[in-house]
Amino acid sequence: MSLNIVSDRVQGQVIAAYSRRFIVEVPQHGPIACQVQGRQLRVVCGDVVNLILDGKQGVIDSLEPRYSLLYRSDQFRSKPIAANVTQIAVVVAPRPSFSTELVQRCIVAAEAEGIASLLVLNKTDLPESADALARLRPLEQLGYPVVALSAEADANPILPFLEKHTTLLIGQSGMGKSTLVNALVPDADIATAAFSEALDSGRHTTTHTHLYRVGDNAALIDSPGLQEFALQHVTPDKLAQAFVEFRPYLGQCRFRDCQHRSEPGCSILQAAQHKLIDPARLKLFYLLQKEYKTALH
Repeated sequence: MSLNIVSDRVQGQVIAAYSRRFIVEVPQHGPIACQVQGRQLRVVCGDVVNLILDGKQGVIDSLEPRYSLLYRSDQFRSKPIAANVTQIAVVVAPRPSFSTELVQRCIVAAEAEGIASLLVLNKTDLPESADALARLRPLEQLGYPVVALSAEADANPILPFLEKHTTLLIGQSGMGKSTLVNALVPDADIATAAFSEALDSGRHTTTHTHLYRVGDNAALIDSPGLQEFALQHVTPDKLAQAFVEFRPYLGQCRFRDCQHRSEPGCSILQAAQHKLIDPARLKLFYLLQKEYKTALH
């Protein structure tokens, strides 16, 4: 991503986000500790921002257009996670047990934003890894690549999948995301400590996102562990498109406003009856539909 000097301001990319305080990487200036001008501007890790330098600190006053924004939302609030991401890597492990539904929610959120998805099975040295891999197979059959590795032993299997991508690591707590980051970015702990010191934000180290460079043409964004992932910002039409196996059948239903539940002539239901769509995926689709409608009331 090319970054340029803009008039009397400088432009950079947010590489660490701590609530309303940020570290911005600015060409020829290095990392700059920043705050945001006003309360309406919502800045997240990965954003390209314009800022005014004030000594060794800066004030962010505007954003450049994003080409993607991954976020989660319930009926009460939305939570942006990262911007300008081209791929998510959902990290799971055999132990503690992971939620298949949460994995799928992350993928649906990514699909709704046109972001690719990768599944990473960590801790393959554990005896339960074969069962964990089997749980991921239905998603692999839909076209989502699965990378199996043990980050503590060798994280290299994921490297080819990171090339030319800005990848967001996402998943439940305890899956080994931090171990994976430390294996891929040896100075990650040092960078995290330096950022926290610059912002006087050491107390926030469990709730921040960080962007790290991996080689010359890849970036990795580490995010806090999740326990839930609500998608109530995804409209019904966008939701149906986010299920990749639905796409060949969309637009073929008898009724243009088909909800794919019990309507006659529904191409999605017919595909499910012929076992071309997994009933578990259809059930998740209905659940997300219901959550969206709940958010409207």
